[in-house]
Amino acid sequence: MIARVHVTLKQGVLDPQGKAIANSLKSLGFSGIAGVRQGKYIEVELEDADPEIARAAVEDMCQRLLANTVIEDYTIELDG
Repeated sequence: MIARVHVTLKQGVLDPQGKAIANSLKSLGFSGIAGVRQGKYIEVELEDADPEIARAAVEDMCQRLLANTVIEDYTIELDG
């Protein structure tokens, strides 16, 4: 089973990297950009095939290591 984790900064947390990306896109001629938020994507291959157990394990991974839950949100997608 594959777990896909998307981690992004919470709304209201300053995102200087996202701001730099937005400015660069504008300087390249892309218009209509209201803002950019950047994040990270993590893929974890799990041996467990039970979706409930897998989701609980990945949730624990996010809480303990993959995301800084003070300033970041995350979503989990399971496939397989």
